[in-house]
Amino acid sequence: MENIQIALVDDHRLFRSGIASLINKFKGFNILFEASNGEEMVRKISSKLKPDIVLLDIHMPVMDGTSTGLWLKENYPEIRIIVLSMLEDPEKVLTMLKLGAKGYLLKDSEPHEFEQALQKVSVGEVYYPEFVTRLLINSFNEQQGQVTLQLREMEFLKLAASELTYKEIATQMCISIRTVDGYRDQLFEKLGVKSRIGLVMYAIKNKMIEL
Repeated sequence: MENIQIALVDDHRLFRSGIASLINKFKGFNILFEASNGEEMVRKISSKLKPDIVLLDIHMPVMDGTSTGLWLKENYPEIRIIVLSMLEDPEKVLTMLKLGAKGYLLKDSEPHEFEQALQKVSVGEVYYPEFVTRLLINSFNEQQGQVTLQLREMEFLKLAASELTYKEIATQMCISIRTVDGYRDQLFEKLGVKSRIGLVMYAIKNKMIEL
């Protein structure tokens, strides 16, 4: 079985050198090339010199990890990315995960964690430390809680939270009472409420109206 080829992209030469010598000791893995930033990686990579995994620093000059991750996703989507970082930066972490990063390693991780990450990612699994898993769960929960409303639904919601009758709302929106009923029922379903009071509470909670 051939060794898994690794590209190491990081602007700190001393760190890069230490990680390269560490990885070359792992059975089944080999450093294919090193680069100090994304631009240098782009120049080196080709169909003949293509790594299986890229260990990618986030914060680099010239072309940072986010830009490099985007380039890899567009040009070599089959290459797996493991992010290297000094920081637990939630925004950067989520951006890299959206770009398809399969692993995340803090730079002060133990050697066995590097080996475990490479082994998992090389066979198609993912390697995320606990704080990344937590971030993913929180992000998913937030997305689940968000409801996207159309402009006319927003307009209706604000009016429904006023003292106007449904008939007066229809007149103000220049629509029929039947269309108003349609908006009301749509919002009941979307927002998980069962009454006009529920609509008012949603509008207050999301600061659409002021008391």
